[in-house]
Amino acid sequence: MVATQTLPQYSYDRNFRTIITPRQGVITLFGYGIRAQVERGHLILEDGIGPDRRNARFPRVGHELKRLVVIGSDGMITLAALRWLADQNAAFVMLERDGSVLATTGPVRSSDARLRRAQALAHSNGTAIQLAIELIRQKLVGQERVTRERLKNFIAADSIAQFRTALSAVNRLEAVLSIEASAALTYWSAWAELGIPSPRVPA
Repeated sequence: MVATQTLPQYSYDRNFRTIITPRQGVITLFGYGIRAQVERGHLILEDGIGPDRRNARFPRVGHELKRLVVIGSDGMITLAALRWLADQNAAFVMLERDGSVLATTGPVRSSDARLRRAQALAHSNGTAIQLAIELIRQKLVGQERVTRERLKNFIAADSIAQFRTALSAVNRLEAVLSIEASAALTYWSAWAELGIPSPRVPA
């Protein structure tokens, strides 16, 4: 039986820390008996494997928490904890040990009627194609720079520059996507000449 690749959960470390602290606003809980609940207005977290347990208590002010990620399904999170995270504009993500997403929540913001109307009219008034052209243009600028300055492939860089120039003459989304695809083929072919395989995107 072939073992499946799973998310890393725990490795023994003699400097194992028992206090959970955010790293760039993110806390990841793993192991067994995971717990997230609220006591006296504080978010209480606990995780770990066997006797090696971590815990934390976060007040509503100064916690620096932006996202709580839970790996695995052995444990509990209360509705009060989910509400605490929502009140603090912090997201919650629950992942299976193979990395698949089981559940997510995020900050809920009020709807902007003007923005929704602009989004609805974007295709009919030409805004959508203008945005698409600008986004792809900036992408091709980056690809051209890497190809010219890092890969030293001036022929490929000039070709990408020509694709970027061609964007100014298109008025259909299909044409924009076609130019993006052609430039991408040139860009990754330049990488392939170095013997570095292009990244594979999961199906």
